[in-house]
Amino acid sequence: MPITTGAHPKQLWPGVEAFFGAKYREKPTVYSQVFEVRTSDKAYEEVVEETGFGLAPVKAESSAVSYDTDKQGYQTRFTNVTYGLGAVVTREAIEDNQYFSVAQRKAAKLARSMRQTKENVHANILNRAFNSSYTGGDGKELLATDHPTLDGTQSNELAVAADLSEASLEDLMIQIRNAKDSRGLRIQLEGEKLVVPADLSFEATRIVSSVNQSGTANNDINAMRAMGLLSGGIVIWDYLSDGDAWFVTTDAPDGMICFERRAVALTQDNDFDTENARMKATERYVPGWGDWRALYGSPGA
Repeated sequence: MPITTGAHPKQLWPGVEAFFGAKYREKPTVYSQVFEVRTSDKAYEEVVEETGFGLAPVKAESSAVSYDTDKQGYQTRFTNVTYGLGAVVTREAIEDNQYFSVAQRKAAKLARSMRQTKENVHANILNRAFNSSYTGGDGKELLATDHPTLDGTQSNELAVAADLSEASLEDLMIQIRNAKDSRGLRIQLEGEKLVVPADLSFEATRIVSSVNQSGTANNDINAMRAMGLLSGGIVIWDYLSDGDAWFVTTDAPDGMICFERRAVALTQDNDFDTENARMKATERYVPGWGDWRALYGSPGA
């Protein structure tokens, strides 16, 4: 629907000191702190699991060495998606506008919409992390207690859902450290960042940053801080929809990935018949995950 002179009648008359509602300060993007951003030059990209070898058995004297085999595991396809938004402004609205800078800011409004779309799309991967309707290459949701592997099922979710606390975070960090690959070999993962919604930002800061043990009268040290864990600190993501859910990213490679096929671009043109001015912004990308061991978490109690 075109933006006509009637859509912004106050812009047609002098005397308005300021317009508000579309000039809020934009904060730095957060999705790139959770996802590894890679470029893409194809319609889709694939990440494929490759299983390793098992433990070496004892070789008895004069006996033959044992042989093992590796094979392809599950695969995940990332299909690039185009997101776009535009606006149409009549020639009359442009001609009669007393505040031409307001019309120019329509491009900035589009950029803001595209920016927030990208944050929402990426945050939804975590918002749906416990939802079995959204599955990855192994047929399971991102955070599950029963990811299938050659060594049996494995988990990247607390066995008993718990709210964020010093105890529950320590339990999850231990679970991360005990992680195994598909053949059951330890991979010695480390937790890097604690990702929380705004609701948990203060509690997360107290737990991670306190010099002594948080929330007690004890003089015990903050073990997590003393051990140098969570070296990436706390990521507060305003686009997370569940105020109780919390997550920890790990150093597992090929995990949380965003493929960017085409960067955001603003284009404009005029329609010959109507003389309306058109502007649009489009971008093409896809977030997702390959190795689910890149993220651990809990939906809260």
